[in-house]
Amino acid sequence: MGLVEVHALRGVDLLVRRGEALAIMGPSGSGKTTLLNLIGALDRPTAGTVEIDGIDITQMSEKQLTAVRRDKISFVFQFFNLLPVLTAYENIEMPLLIAGVPEEERRERVEQLLEMVGLTERADHRPDELSGGEQQRVAIARALAKPRSATDSVIVLADEPTGDLDTVTGEEIMKTLRKLTREEGGTLVVVTHDPDVAEKMDRVLTMRDGLIVNSQ
Repeated sequence: MGLVEVHALRGVDLLVRRGEALAIMGPSGSGKTTLLNLIGALDRPTAGTVEIDGIDITQMSEKQLTAVRRDKISFVFQFFNLLPVLTAYENIEMPLLIAGVPEEERRERVEQLLEMVGLTERADHRPDELSGGEQQRVAIARALAKPRSATDSVIVLADEPTGDLDTVTGEEIMKTLRKLTREEGGTLVVVTHDPDVAEKMDRVLTMRDGLIVNSQ
């Protein structure tokens, strides 16, 4: 049986400005997650380029891409993806540990982020002791836990971040995500099926069959 070549994206040309909040909408299979993975340096395009701060990351080695993901890019997922054996504090601290941030600077940053997401009193709780909304707040704080030199240019990529939450909690999470990304000087790209989530963004792209069919 022969192989069938499937083009998940076809000639997509997209510019996301620093500080922008962008929503990407479209039916399943339209290419939304593929586009997010390309922006996030998880996948490489078979053609074309992906540039971050004017640098073509498609030509980078795996080691260089790892550094880009560590310093520049964060993901927030539908199912939180917290480490179950770690506390809220330790989950937020993990990216800073990996980046080699000194202990005192780590502590200061984690405590700041916990306060920003309203979870100072829940710092020592593990994920199974937190509500879904609280777990997603930890995930947002973890996404913003970058070395000090990178916090003004972090790119937060959120894939259906409210998909596993009730409506009220989802609205609160989006307000938190939008507010904190803006305050940190970062850029937010959200893949969503929810028009209520999309309308809170600066711009909305609609995708279909691997193409951007509308931008507003």
